[in-house]
Amino acid sequence: MSENVTTKVDGKVGRITLTRPKALHSLTLDMCEAMTAALLEWCSDDAVAAVIIEHQPDTRGFCAGGDVALLRNSAIEDGGQRGREFFHAEYRLNHLLFTYPKPTVVFMDGVTMGGGVGISQPCDFRVATENTKFAMPEGAIGLFPDVGAGWYLPRLPGEVGKFLALTGARLDGAECLWAGLATHYIPSDRLAETKAQIVVDPASLERYLVMHAESAPEARLAGNREKIDRLFAGETLEEIEAALAADDSEWAAKELKAVTTKCPVTAKVALRQFAENAHCATFADNMAMEYRIAARMIMRPDFAEGVRAVLVDKDNAPQWSPATAEGVTQDMVDAVFSPLPEGEEWTPVKCAN
Repeated sequence: MSENVTTKVDGKVGRITLTRPKALHSLTLDMCEAMTAALLEWCSDDAVAAVIIEHQPDTRGFCAGGDVALLRNSAIEDGGQRGREFFHAEYRLNHLLFTYPKPTVVFMDGVTMGGGVGISQPCDFRVATENTKFAMPEGAIGLFPDVGAGWYLPRLPGEVGKFLALTGARLDGAECLWAGLATHYIPSDRLAETKAQIVVDPASLERYLVMHAESAPEARLAGNREKIDRLFAGETLEEIEAALAADDSEWAAKELKAVTTKCPVTAKVALRQFAENAHCATFADNMAMEYRIAARMIMRPDFAEGVRAVLVDKDNAPQWSPATAEGVTQDMVDAVFSPLPEGEEWTPVKCAN
């Protein structure tokens, strides 16, 4: 159980509600375990027809990510053991949602970043609102786009996934709908009624979502699609940086700064992650790959330095090592992706038949 998440059956709907508002509902180990336990219980409960994932009403943000402070402390204090335990549990939750046999709907009303992406993207129905702020900003702290991002981002239109991974760009609800990260756009003042109707009649879940959805504003991302596809087409970080530097537009200069201020190792790991995902036959294969990456990345000095710069000292001036794309060698990246020792690989948890 966790004091930071409530799980209950409401009518014929299982409801998972994040209740950690002071931390923007960022995920802890006990939250992941509590959500997984509820989902496993509801799998075999005929009284549960669908699942809603939401955050506590009248609080900011859906889910801002994972408990980064815990991960940093673990890397410093216990050789990353607690960090690996967290990732193992979080990725099991992500995979369980991805393979869940009953309809799932998530309400991404507010900040949806990192771990929030991990519990929203596997859901069958993903509702964005005018408050949605979606991003994978891990490059700013020397981590990497995880929680299934290696599966989701390469499947976005054109080079949009690469753009999000390398820049940490924040998308609004309209952009999420355009990119396919959301399935519906519903104004936040209609969410309570939408949820209430789903609870009464979960068999008509999709009809209620359509009923309350409205046309989203024009997606700014759509207007930048040509530039994104052209300038982020390179296979290597050096090629992408060179393309951005050679373009004299204000947009390219802004995005070049976004790319080059992020951790270079993170950026190269993300690009390799995209390439490796093509060899992943299942989502479980992808999560096993990401777990290997996570186990290595939290132990690299860049992670402790990134968290220091962004969350501890808040000077936003991390000193990356290496500091440039050219300094990141193939051997460094290979080491991050190499198999873990026997008995330490990630394994999924599944619903009982």
